[in-house]
Amino acid sequence: MSPTLRICAVLMAACLLSGLWASPALAQEVPDDELRAASVEYEGELPPLLDRQVFFGDPQLSGAQISPNGDFLAFRQEYKGVMNVWMKGIDEPFDAAEPVTADTTRPVRGYFWSNDSQNILYTQDKGGDENFHVYAVDLDAERTDMGVPPASDLTPVDGIQARIYSVPESQPGVVYVGMNDRDRQWHDVYRVDIDTGERELIRENTQQIAGWTFDLDGNLRLGQRVAQDGSTEILDVSEGAEGEVVYTCTVEESCGAVRFHKNGEQVYMTTNKGDRDLTELILFDPETQEETVIEGDPEGEVDFGGAEFHESTDELIATYYVGDRLRIYPKDDAFASILETLKRKLPDGEIYLNTSTEDFTRHIVSVTRDVDPGVVFLFNSETGDVEQLYRSRPELPSEHLASMEPIRYDARDGLEIPAYLTTPKGVEANNLPLVVVVHGGPWSRDRWGYDAYAQFLANRGYAVLQPNFRASTGYGKAFLNAGNGEWGDKMQDDITDGVQHLIDQGIAHPDRVAIFGGSYGGYATLAGLAFTPDVYSAGISFVGPSNLITLLESIPPYWESARRIFNTRMGDLDDPDDVERLKRQSPLFSADQIDDALLVVQGANDPRVPQRESDQIVVAARENDAPVGYIVAPDEGHGFAKENNRLAFAVKMEAFLAEHVGGRYQTSMPDAIAQRLAEITVDPDTVAMPEVSEEAEASKTSALPATDGSVLQPANVTYETSLSLQGRTINLTTNRSIATAMHDGEEVWQVVDEVNSPMINATDSLMLDRETLRSIARTATGQGTIRLSYADDAVTGTMKMGSQSMDIDKELEAPVLAGGSGLEMTLATLPLGEGYTTTVRFFNYQQQSVRRMKVAVTGTSTVEVGAGSFDTMTVELTSLDGNDAGTGTYHVMSDAPHHVVKAEQKLGAQMGGGTATVQLTSLNGAK
Repeated sequence: MSPTLRICAVLMAACLLSGLWASPALAQEVPDDELRAASVEYEGELPPLLDRQVFFGDPQLSGAQISPNGDFLAFRQEYKGVMNVWMKGIDEPFDAAEPVTADTTRPVRGYFWSNDSQNILYTQDKGGDENFHVYAVDLDAERTDMGVPPASDLTPVDGIQARIYSVPESQPGVVYVGMNDRDRQWHDVYRVDIDTGERELIRENTQQIAGWTFDLDGNLRLGQRVAQDGSTEILDVSEGAEGEVVYTCTVEESCGAVRFHKNGEQVYMTTNKGDRDLTELILFDPETQEETVIEGDPEGEVDFGGAEFHESTDELIATYYVGDRLRIYPKDDAFASILETLKRKLPDGEIYLNTSTEDFTRHIVSVTRDVDPGVVFLFNSETGDVEQLYRSRPELPSEHLASMEPIRYDARDGLEIPAYLTTPKGVEANNLPLVVVVHGGPWSRDRWGYDAYAQFLANRGYAVLQPNFRASTGYGKAFLNAGNGEWGDKMQDDITDGVQHLIDQGIAHPDRVAIFGGSYGGYATLAGLAFTPDVYSAGISFVGPSNLITLLESIPPYWESARRIFNTRMGDLDDPDDVERLKRQSPLFSADQIDDALLVVQGANDPRVPQRESDQIVVAARENDAPVGYIVAPDEGHGFAKENNRLAFAVKMEAFLAEHVGGRYQTSMPDAIAQRLAEITVDPDTVAMPEVSEEAEASKTSALPATDGSVLQPANVTYETSLSLQGRTINLTTNRSIATAMHDGEEVWQVVDEVNSPMINATDSLMLDRETLRSIARTATGQGTIRLSYADDAVTGTMKMGSQSMDIDKELEAPVLAGGSGLEMTLATLPLGEGYTTTVRFFNYQQQSVRRMKVAVTGTSTVEVGAGSFDTMTVELTSLDGNDAGTGTYHVMSDAPHHVVKAEQKLGAQMGGGTATVQLTSLNGAK
């Protein structure tokens, strides 16, 4: 199976088959005495109320994968109360299976076989923080006290995020991974031996590569990066290549590698570059840069969906597209025969080829429908035999579930919006309470098939609308780009217009409409209540951002490439007009319009939408006297992975909607879920808005402190720096020269730092005003070249790295200093003394942001370092902007100039946290 389709299959199994199969002992219907009837009158009879456990409980079995040699079957099943991976012989019954992982805190959601069928590999994070590590389980190893073979962490560095790039068949004992251990923003590439864990760096990411592509033999061939303007560049990074850009597409286009052709010369890619609106599959030759179109959608409706490749021959055997339904197009007679056999022998529905043996003779196949999350089969393509392995939810009767229907409606500007509508079975679709379920992303889409929330809500008596509003993917670049800059505006109008369409059709009751969604869907919920309060009676925001400005400011370091796309699709924080628009589009600043019931749900460890996004909207809604509820799970991130949290939320959700929109709900719950709901429920009155002190606010524009450049003297200074980060130590030597120089006909101070280490050699040259020590110009070279000029109202210049060049033009509210040696020269020339405090601002060119810190003298001490013994003042630098990078304790000479003798600093998130210890080792000519 192709890597792309294999991932799709694994995700499909995780999404459709996880958490959706009831225990056989569980009754499928809720007794009448545990049911609160709806307050809505229905024309017809609703089906029996089904227990929420069958929608959101952990499955008994899910995610089956056959081993490459065909001898074994792996699957997910509960072990020690948590979903883990199990294994059995392919012909053995399921009760003969044994567990192979034993994570007792968090479910194992994604796993796969090694190519030699000797190991199970999986990824896992901690509490939803998305710092995934890659683990390997040797299936022949002796079992531990936990009853499973030991799991080896192949990426054992704290605070990093690992990514799997390639598991080549020609190297069965090897996995190629990316790790951001050196630089939190960019992943270097490592070759890891699965058996020993030995890790070898094969490519240091010095070109800001966001993704890597290997050929079928495990050779690193292509890198993909996002340029500063948001465009995509594909680089030839094969051995001996210079990283030449071989293919580009603009920020409003899309292009990317799928996998290499078996000839090793061409690569399958998807692209909509140029006058194409829909993405197509092409073959591209990186050497000649010639492309051949393989296929676009035969019906001309949607983007290219995916490709299937033969496991043993590597031939393209099928393509697929996702329109209203899944469409599969065989590319050879053999696969056409396989597909025909599957359609004839399997139930009606969407057929997914999940995993296959290396010889492509046996396959795990699943069939899903809107009213059935799936049946899983073992298929022998040589004999045509089909064996049912399990049903994903045998206790949930399809006869009581509701059909999902594709619909279309026109937005107010005439754009056609595709959507899906699910209405309760057994009643007329007339004047129903409605829940709009808005997908996340927003650059994704809803599709036809089983949806747990849609079926749960329909069973409770609600119509469910799932709109693929503009900016949703899959419908061409014009539809996608129609959403640029339109959060809360046209994108929100598309959702509102869908509600009005159903009201006009007589399907939805105008006074019984709720809105619910996660991530972007959570934002759309808050926007709906704040911007169109007359449309909705209630809303549920699940990890939804409330302030787009603070959302963009908090993007994780490893999303740096995505930030450049966000600048176009959302807004650029360096553009005052964009900032003003983003503020207007942020529900937080219109929270005084929220007067309907609001339920806010958050994972405390969410790295994408930090908890403050939910905290601040809870406070704002509370202060507006809106009915507001709040749930915070301390062990979750961007969504709920754990069964008890999912079920507790479902309890709160259905009771909340019943109260404010009118559907029915199950009144009973297990004691453990009642206890969990109590544990994660937060009293809104206890939530406080993040505070900004008067001092921090004033530091944005306050006058820079007075310095005395006359105390500075020519000198040569050497520092030894030890960086402690993520379990390892890096040592640097800095040779600093301070001398007079001429700049534009004026005498200035020139401070030059030469930094040397085994990893990097860099030079940083700074020109300072002779009297005031204000920054004039800066040039830094190392992995690239940065040239900056400083003025009172702006910092301008260029940043170059390889073939990339970016202009820097940072407008300033007030003058700034230079960081690094510029900050230390400021300390050296300040009138420091007992009780002295001031604030400083400096420009961080790596992040292109203005940093603000408080400087305070807190004591004196005698410090011994390599350069000798010094009487020092202790200076504390603390953050005034919420960023602790660079903060810490500095010991500076008591007499002016106050050169740094020793310092302990915090490192920034882009370096993965950690500390830096600096010591003076030599000083010549300063006194």
